[in-house]
Amino acid sequence: MGRYLDSSCKQCRREGMKLMLKGRRCETAKCAVEKRERNMAPGMHGWRRGRNSDYGVRLREKQKVKRFYGLFEKQFIDCVEEAERLKGNTGEVLLQLLERRLDNVIYKLNFAASRKAARQLITHGHIYLNGRRVTIPSIMLQIGDKITLKNADRSRKLVKDQLASNPNFNVQGWLQRDADKPSATVVGLPSRDDVQLAIEEYLVVEFCSR
Repeated sequence: MGRYLDSSCKQCRREGMKLMLKGRRCETAKCAVEKRERNMAPGMHGWRRGRNSDYGVRLREKQKVKRFYGLFEKQFIDCVEEAERLKGNTGEVLLQLLERRLDNVIYKLNFAASRKAARQLITHGHIYLNGRRVTIPSIMLQIGDKITLKNADRSRKLVKDQLASNPNFNVQGWLQRDADKPSATVVGLPSRDDVQLAIEEYLVVEFCSR
């Protein structure tokens, strides 16, 4: 499987916005987007960014979503095709599907500092779903699904240290977390307001439907 091995900050600079790829670090002065001299696209010609064409505008919106959730192109297209098969506004359904991914939910529960860290937590076998160990970050959660940790000191320490490092983290209403165990339950479906990314999702659908 392919991996992105370059600097994560380059992706944020290319999109011209914070994609929260490094967790809380992105909220500090160390963030590359915050630094005035680096608030441009990466590369020696980044300062020459001009006006985008209609195609370019739609491409950038698609890339923002894909990079925000940490997906590869094939994974993203599969989600788009699934959203087109379901009832409702395709753009909103797409974002709802992406929000319900296990790695995103682990991040939204503050069990991991970023979505990348959440994927590592899952693939290393620290996460149990409905009593069974899972190692696939892309699992789509349903209402009633219960997330617990492996019964091991190492697993509990990883999550409790993360919870302690960010005690004011706001868990969204469609998730119910018990920080003492720690464990969580999916009690609803995410809404458009729960998506913490400023994009025009209809442009993403238009790009993928061309």
